[in-house]
Amino acid sequence: MSTVIEQPVEARLVAAAPRMPSIPATLRYDRCDPFAVVMTFPAPATLEGVDVCWTFSRELLTAGLHQPEGHGDVRVRPYGYDRTVLEFHAPEGTAIVHVRSGEIRRFLEATSQLVPVGLEHLQLDLDHDLAELMRDAC
Repeated sequence: MSTVIEQPVEARLVAAAPRMPSIPATLRYDRCDPFAVVMTFPAPATLEGVDVCWTFSRELLTAGLHQPEGHGDVRVRPYGYDRTVLEFHAPEGTAIVHVRSGEIRRFLEATSQLVPVGLEHLQLDLDHDLAELMRDAC
């Protein structure tokens, strides 16, 4: 069984221009980091010309489908009938994208099949992680 789920999504960049351009993005979930999801935007879609990845909690993405969530660098909220807004705040500025809520729900369902919500802690190998920290401290 795979330990990683990747799902391409179509994100619409909210800009000052009336037409929101579509940009490809990828949602990623790795059982090795069971509380987190990663959203990656490819280099051609970014101002820096390099892939940009944002890591945030699966719980934030789930809750943001139903009500505004987040107070930090990543904020998520529902928008209209079947859109979800993701805001990414950085010192350089803010990027706001719309993603179809159905795509996000499909992704979250797949992550829940891999690691059920509430059982994420069972994926962690705390003894191994502690041993790694202790080794690095010497």
